[in-house]
Amino acid sequence: MIIQFCPQLRGDTLSLSRAGDRLIVNGDTIDLSAIPDGAELPADAISNDWLVGTVRRIADVLHLTLILPHDADAPESVRFPADIVDPADGPITLPGEA
Repeated sequence: MIIQFCPQLRGDTLSLSRAGDRLIVNGDTIDLSAIPDGAELPADAISNDWLVGTVRRIADVLHLTLILPHDADAPESVRFPADIVDPADGPITLPGEA
């Protein structure tokens, strides 16, 4: 799984964890296991407002983009976040978190 981010100046927060091909976003489980290799699914086909763009499975790796909320004083690592590549199952540390 490769998670990219779309940083946005917002007042809410994001909580993220992984369980295999399932992503838990603010308590809402998104099961991406049905996406076959080489396929893509538009974010609007998934009922979660945190996903943006297209979810793809390339060479059996899921690629997706999530909104990353931040405040006006956010550090550069949050405003221009690095991708998270192959996060382990469990809670995912987001850019800007210790």
